[in-house]
Amino acid sequence: MPPSVPPLLSDDDLARFRSGRHSLLHHHLGAHLTERDGIPGARVGVWAPHATAVAYLGTSDATSDAAAEDAHDLAPWADTGLWQGFVPGASAGQSYRLRVTGPDGESVDHADPFATATEASPGTASRLWDPTYRWGDEAWLASRAGRQDPEAPLSIYELHLGSWRRGDDGRPLTYREFAEPLVDHVTSLGFSHVEFLPLMEHPFEGSWGYQSTGYFAPTARHGSPQDLMALIDRLHQAGVGVILDWVPSHFGTDAWGLARFDGTPLFEHADPKRAVHPDYGSAMFDHGRPEVRSFLLSSARCWLERYHVDGLRLADVSSMLYLDYARGPGEWEPNAQGGNEYLEAIAFLRDLNDEVAASHPGVTTIAESRSTWPGVTRPTADGGLGFGYVWDHGWRNDTLAYLGLDPIARQYHHERLTYRSVYRADERFCLPLSHDEVSGYKGALVDRFPGDDWQQRATLRLLLGLQFTSPGKKLVFMGDEFGQRCGWDVEAALDWGALEDERHAGLLAWTRDLAAAYRDLPALHRGDGEVEGFRWVDASDHQQSVVAFLRQADGCGDVLVVCNFTPVVRRGYRLGVPTGGAWRTVLDSDQARYGGTGADLAADVVAEDVALHGADRSVALTLPPLAVRVLTPG
Repeated sequence: MPPSVPPLLSDDDLARFRSGRHSLLHHHLGAHLTERDGIPGARVGVWAPHATAVAYLGTSDATSDAAAEDAHDLAPWADTGLWQGFVPGASAGQSYRLRVTGPDGESVDHADPFATATEASPGTASRLWDPTYRWGDEAWLASRAGRQDPEAPLSIYELHLGSWRRGDDGRPLTYREFAEPLVDHVTSLGFSHVEFLPLMEHPFEGSWGYQSTGYFAPTARHGSPQDLMALIDRLHQAGVGVILDWVPSHFGTDAWGLARFDGTPLFEHADPKRAVHPDYGSAMFDHGRPEVRSFLLSSARCWLERYHVDGLRLADVSSMLYLDYARGPGEWEPNAQGGNEYLEAIAFLRDLNDEVAASHPGVTTIAESRSTWPGVTRPTADGGLGFGYVWDHGWRNDTLAYLGLDPIARQYHHERLTYRSVYRADERFCLPLSHDEVSGYKGALVDRFPGDDWQQRATLRLLLGLQFTSPGKKLVFMGDEFGQRCGWDVEAALDWGALEDERHAGLLAWTRDLAAAYRDLPALHRGDGEVEGFRWVDASDHQQSVVAFLRQADGCGDVLVVCNFTPVVRRGYRLGVPTGGAWRTVLDSDQARYGGTGADLAADVVAEDVALHGADRSVALTLPPLAVRVLTPG
């Protein structure tokens, strides 16, 4: 007699799955090591409602050799669309596939949508795996909510793990090999978090992980699930949070993956006008199908629960908000209300953020949205989408466009610096200098600025200084912290040898000191989303391309920030200040140790009884060329 197999889901589980509210499907579906009637093996559950047959193809020697595969037929479970079975003798490390026969009689061997582990690329099979791990990050988890509070200093170091560092022979490092050098680098710079480009399994390295196929399995390029857990554990023990990029909008169309999983459009839209992502040619998830919503909710919960991840950054949210995203006339259909809003995906995003907030308090979600959708970070109870933060693409686009101009021409585009003040308190923003700025043929970030080598490096210091002193959380992509000159190559490591050059070492020191000031001066990180947290001192000096502003927060000392966007030294530049006495320079990007001119500026200036800019007192400053100067009273 075969071992007995109880139902995959309870009645309540099944109801939640079918209504799009189940967020723990990874405990039920997929292949799980277990025992039945005293026989060790694997319990297997698959959602394939239109399939006519499903079989588990496993190997006895932990390889994917098709000749060694053993087939075990699964049985349909009533009319639930689920298939289940028990595979006696299946063991940890075994590779397996799911052979799914569609309604047309064609059979395709798929990876398990709920697989815990996978073969290393170019292999495509899933692997049976026990995800047990003994964590040592209790102290971090206990303090996480406070560290990720909107009033906390959140500075994110974004990286692509496969090209951050490599072995001497060019091989990719394992997750465990990354741990010490990554912890050393991030903690020495003072970043509060790392953000990994997607670590979910993906077949094509050139997609940077954004064409995912394994929504519950980390890429095997760098080791096992426990190896990734060990990396995250080590970061947590060093006081560094971990954010993962996650893609709930679209997925890779590889035939062995999620595409046409049961011989029909299942995870993707059946409607051709919604089935394909217009930018990437990948398959768009059908967020109107409740079981797909449960799948995605469960994927999010899996990374938070199983891997102790502190945040998810949702890529490409814009395509989940609008039906006409990147589509022209005739290429989309209005919703039931006649509008262009993608109502089902919007409902999913709200459900997701509510689920994360309820199940993992203190975890944050970040939206990458290029739209002007209102209330992205407003609570769902107030009609918002419920995200913790949203990327401010407007700040990035305007600032980089401005800095890409010849300094002489900047006076005619001053509004690109100042326009953000119109909307900066509408959302909780993150200011991104991300991989998008150096991907494709864009080259290195520092090379996008005009002028000679010195002017380009000075402009990069100025950009980073503006970013770290402006309202909003911070994100810097790997290599930009030391001004890497070569463009980002996904198949090669960063140019760490560049740090032997004092110019690169100076930029690294500047990034380190910026992060420290951002952390240690409360006015720079409190009140980011409050109107009172930021005040222009002078935003009108377009002729000299200078802006000055104050960062302020209750109970915190004021911080005065002055930016000179021309290569001209400006002496006796007078600015109104709110308090008298001495004002001390705490940051000056033109210092020699950062690669600047090293001009001998008075570290302290004294406010005089000269009224200006609505204040009774003012200070006269020397403004270094292409530089930011930060001062505090006292």
